[in-house]
Amino acid sequence: MTGPRVSFLGAGLTLGGAEILRGVDLEIAAGYVHAIVGPNGGGKSSLVRALLGQAPHSGEIAIDWPGAPGVTAYVPQALDFDRGLPMTVTDALAAMTARRPAFLRPAARDRDAIVSALARVGMAEKAGRLVGALSGGERQRALMAQALIPEPDLLVLDEPMAALDEAGVAAFETLIAELKARGATVLWIEHDLAAVRRLADRVTGLNRSVLFDGPPAAELTPERLLTLFSHHPAAAARTSVAALRRAGSGL
Repeated sequence: MTGPRVSFLGAGLTLGGAEILRGVDLEIAAGYVHAIVGPNGGGKSSLVRALLGQAPHSGEIAIDWPGAPGVTAYVPQALDFDRGLPMTVTDALAAMTARRPAFLRPAARDRDAIVSALARVGMAEKAGRLVGALSGGERQRALMAQALIPEPDLLVLDEPMAALDEAGVAAFETLIAELKARGATVLWIEHDLAAVRRLADRVTGLNRSVLFDGPPAAELTPERLLTLFSHHPAAAARTSVAALRRAGSGL
């Protein structure tokens, strides 16, 4: 199945009197890996929450499926849990993805799906480990695994690479390539501009409103990034430009 087209038309969001998003016009093409970049506090995560129905908004947000609605999955920035809970990775994924109480063992079909998803993110050998014993990068990979059960047609990612180690980054890049090959739509918030250049079909610069939108090679220039980060500390802009230079962009 090909993933959906996602449209934002004049989308806005105000919380506690503070304007978070203003007049966002944006289209995510079906089957594209579309990255959103911008400064902290620029509204990236709020845009995702509005899309998922977790935040009130003005304007229109539409998900246009090619047929019957498919599967939407979401990977947040971090997994919030009680580290003292005696739950293994398999138990945790079963609780998040299966229609069974957490205290029951997952059904055989669910267990097979969990094993397969963990293998895809390089976590098969961690299936029996307690969730509280995982590193930050391993917890992030476990979150990626739960998003694969069942296989998503629309995957929404909120800075999934922030805590990943080298092995996790490799697994993530392989996963993105697999999803793209089967036609899934991926909406991806990311701060690693080098990764965006490698993996995204299109990139949007968001700082409360859309400042640029297009192919990464054309849009991620030092001048555009300085404009994107202009209302935040200059160090953030310098860091972004440096990331592009390290990626061998030739800028």
